Amino acid sequence: MADDAPTPVHLSKVLDGLAENPALPASMVCRLVGYRRGSGYVATRADLTLDLIEEILTSGHHWLLHSLALNPRLPNTVRMRLAAHNDPAIRAALAARARDAPRDLYERLIDDPDTRVRSYLAERDDVPADLLAQLAGDPDPQVRTTLARWWTQAPETVRRILLTDPVGEVRAAACTTYYARSPHPVPPPDLVTGLLADPVTRAGAVRHAILTPELAARLAGDPDHQVRRQLAEHPQLPPPVRDQLTDDPSANVRVGIFGRRDTPEPARHRIFEDIQQGERPLTDLLDDELDDDALLQQVEDHMALAELRCLRLDWVTADPLPHLSSPYICFRRSAARSRTLPADAVIRLLNDDDSGVRTTMATHAPHLVDPATAERIDREFQPDKKTNWRPADDFTFPPQTLRRLATDPDPRMRCLAPRDEDLPVELAERLATDPEIVVRHAVAGHPNLPVHVRRTLLADPNEWVAHATAAAPTLPVPEMDRLLTLAGI
Repeated sequence: MADDAPTPVHLSKVLDGLAENPALPASMVCRLVGYRRGSGYVATRADLTLDLIEEILTSGHHWLLHSLALNPRLPNTVRMRLAAHNDPAIRAALAARARDAPRDLYERLIDDPDTRVRSYLAERDDVPADLLAQLAGDPDPQVRTTLARWWTQAPETVRRILLTDPVGEVRAAACTTYYARSPHPVPPPDLVTGLLADPVTRAGAVRHAILTPELAARLAGDPDHQVRRQLAEHPQLPPPVRDQLTDDPSANVRVGIFGRRDTPEPARHRIFEDIQQGERPLTDLLDDELDDDALLQQVEDHMALAELRCLRLDWVTADPLPHLSSPYICFRRSAARSRTLPADAVIRLLNDDDSGVRTTMATHAPHLVDPATAERIDREFQPDKKTNWRPADDFTFPPQTLRRLATDPDPRMRCLAPRDEDLPVELAERLATDPEIVVRHAVAGHPNLPVHVRRTLLADPNEWVAHATAAAPTLPVPEMDRLLTLAGI
């Protein structure tokens, strides 16, 4: 009975979940819009009627208005009203998320007095080019810096303005080793010499330089290890300078030499061994009395060991067979990126000792991965950094496998079981009472959960489990009504 249902511990999170639930009936959407104590997520829905939008616009409720401004599916007349709102946070939200808007909206926002609004516009790729070009002369250097980092395909006239900006931060963003969007820009040839002479743009300019022996020798002695790293990767690097950089004090630079095709194998092996042996715990580095620049280099050197595993070497991918048994993980991972490997080579890499090699091979030759291999690779997956993705996301497991995994000792594997939409009720119930939060979260939206189990999940002590349960389209409408009533809505 509903009267016996436990009360959600995290009712506000449950209501946020309802606001995102695509199956929420229109009448209940209307009720949520009238709620003034929540986060306003309901205003991001795609199915808002004009009447509801008008109610939000006149509500004066900050979070409802902010969420509405973040809604990318608004009528243009509504966007124009939001662009005139007196709260700059509302206008900034609009600038961040409006898509395919008419020119007059961008014309209004491009001159907005708030820096955040103009900075968000500078990140966009759908703003008319002539309006974006105006931002190259924006009075705030942060806006110009953002534009330089994001508008990588700006016309040459705009790139020239940014590359010669009086503020170093802007120039550095316009000529860097990393941009927010690809493809990366190429500076005009006549500016390269000046960019190499400028300390803030030198590292970004190295790759675009015609490398003479004299220039290479000069750059090899640059105090900035990022400059030397870019030099280490330059295709025209003279062998004598390459050999000099093999012994560079920066491990980051030596990694660049390690990954070169023309590096002699003895030198490559020595770099590998030196970096492996020089590893120190990051906490030790933080105890050292170093200035900011020295500490940054030490941290990057610490990261060099991880980079040795993750380097993507296109020349290895182009000719993978000689590297299938390489002692270097990044070589085998790069080989596994090839889509032209024969079946026996694929099988070999699918059984590699390194999780990254196995995973890379599986995602590049999925047609040769059977369910048992896919399960093994997912079970043994060890990502180099935190990620929500897992190898199982790229494969479909048969129902019998998923049902077996429902009772697996590993909670990661139990999380896969709810992918079986016909999972037996008893298994779904078992997962819903699992001691692991991730498992309960994974099963929270399963269609075969009985109502009493859903109510327990809605009252789960973990707010994200409760949220996921409320956001599930499979939540019965009477339960949605019960939750709104509980909140007094």
